[in-house]
Amino acid sequence: MKNIIILNASPRKNFNTAKLLKEAQKGAQESGANAEYYNLYDYNFKGCMSCFACQRKDSKTNGVCAIPDEIKPILEKCINSDGIIIGTPVYFSYPTGVFRSFIERLMFANHTYLVDKENGGLKRRLDKTIPTGVIFTMNCPEQMAKDINYDTILGENVNSLNHIMGYAEALYSYDTCQFADFSKYNCDLFDENHKKEVQQKQFPIDMQKAYNLGKKICEYK
Repeated sequence: MKNIIILNASPRKNFNTAKLLKEAQKGAQESGANAEYYNLYDYNFKGCMSCFACQRKDSKTNGVCAIPDEIKPILEKCINSDGIIIGTPVYFSYPTGVFRSFIERLMFANHTYLVDKENGGLKRRLDKTIPTGVIFTMNCPEQMAKDINYDTILGENVNSLNHIMGYAEALYSYDTCQFADFSKYNCDLFDENHKKEVQQKQFPIDMQKAYNLGKKICEYK
């Protein structure tokens, strides 16, 4: 049985990002995988500390960050898994700080400064592919996201994971509804009726895409 790791890098445990991740988890499970789900905000950790323990010639880290904090067991689970799906909302054009801190720790320990003279670029440390899915949720509409280059800004995270892990792809959920009850907040930037319409019509489509992503990561060969 394959083991897929699902990671929520949103501070909210039951809103847009979490809903899509849980649907991806369902897709993986219904493809026969064991899919473990973790809320990254539950763990006390920081990003890469530049200790370079993972890059030393005598390193015994084996692809797992050397810092012995709360997130290390999750990093180890990821490296020993058959696939990873991580989701994050987009705040001020970027993934959450927790998302960045986690993938810094994941990627740097599996990154090398060695030139791949045969294929060009840098050598991969991992001797296998760990297919990785990234789910981005955001309040801005799709066209606005394209106009402000989100495909480039957010895509670089996916590109890095693609190189380090061997395969990565992204799912983008646009124009999400950020409040369950708009009446409680100072907000006239967004049209509540429009947001609710998108939530009713588009979000179920995104949920299906998340389900399909879970299946694809599980069935990746």
